Amino acid sequence: MAGLAFVFSGQGAQKPGMGRELYQQSPAAHLVMDSLENVHPGLLELCFEGPQEALTRTLNAQPALLAVELAFLAAVREQGISPDACAGFSLGEWSAAVAAGVMTAEQAFRLVLQRARWMEDCCLQNPGGMSAVLRLDARQVEEACKAHSGVWAANYNSPGQTVVSGLEETLPAFEQALIPLGGRAMRLKVGGPFHCPAMTPAALLLAEALAVETLQEPAIPLYSNVTGLPYPPGQAAQLLARQVESPVRWVDTIQHLRNQGIDRFVEIGPGGVLCGLIAKTLPDVRCARVEDAVTLREAVALARMAETLEGEN
Repeated sequence: MAGLAFVFSGQGAQKPGMGRELYQQSPAAHLVMDSLENVHPGLLELCFEGPQEALTRTLNAQPALLAVELAFLAAVREQGISPDACAGFSLGEWSAAVAAGVMTAEQAFRLVLQRARWMEDCCLQNPGGMSAVLRLDARQVEEACKAHSGVWAANYNSPGQTVVSGLEETLPAFEQALIPLGGRAMRLKVGGPFHCPAMTPAALLLAEALAVETLQEPAIPLYSNVTGLPYPPGQAAQLLARQVESPVRWVDTIQHLRNQGIDRFVEIGPGGVLCGLIAKTLPDVRCARVEDAVTLREAVALARMAETLEGEN
């Protein structure tokens, strides 16, 4: 069985100029971004011009990246391509929720504006950051975290890369402690310590906001960062709220997708980071990305190859 999954990039992938080319060339992408610009004036200038310093702020990064991913999604759909399943990394799970029909683009954008504000408030109350730990496995990283209060395993990216979140006063010492273990830390371009208890106030506020929203059941399997498994019925609001303070179980997500027959992935969002992580976890699958006209054509070709294989079986 051959299957296709859409996966959506997370915060840290944002960069000035993102979305400009497809905005100019794809009527569907243009329509999406214009509609979200009407909700949040200044969005287009932020995405297309930056600067990077402004885009790094959580308050700006999340709505800007969501808007671009939803525009890219529209451009892919414009080519007649639909996935068999979808997942998103951190913020990308909101784009995946739109792709799966759980909420509309405008609904997701409005909620993410609130999510970004609440998470930025948490960052101000609990300053810190995130570091990718290289050359150590997840168990070793978890053990190292136990020796440093205020540092938590946050993102399980690939078998050889686990990201930690840490408070400002404890993260540097943790990073230094990795060196004798043979590990190395690399700081990420994010605004604070996400996917850890420092984000609990934001998770509680988001749960309240989601409780009054009308959400649909996923039309296709939608995989949760919290569990690495498809959303059970009636759990979308709870899982999207919990995600803010819970680790991203990306390795589990990708492995479960493969077990369900997914052998081709299209990453929707700038940068191509997820394609790299997927290759490290599942070397036997194919992955394409979408962020401009060239990569859109490559992704469409990969998706149609999957359709051809399904037709032959």
